[in-house]
Amino acid sequence: MPVDPSPEERFVALEHAAAALALTPDEIVTLVHEGHLRAAALGSPARWRIDRDSVDAYVEARIEDARRAALWRQSQAASFPELWGRGELRHDD
Repeated sequence: MPVDPSPEERFVALEHAAAALALTPDEIVTLVHEGHLRAAALGSPARWRIDRDSVDAYVEARIEDARRAALWRQSQAASFPELWGRGELRHDD
């Protein structure tokens, strides 16, 4: 099991990022290839190192997605009067 990196380290080991996000290392590599996480293959032999700030940004983006989805579900459950107020309807004859 990897040791938790110190706060001043820019990169974390692939295994640490996977454990922090409750994902497999292969899923982390997929997120790197899809551009969701920044990473570099460093060292000899080369091993993935994941940018710590991109992990934080990824988590924040997932939190925002969940927040927006919850608001959307709430708006779909609300009736129009609840959304737009109970103003009087006018008929111009």
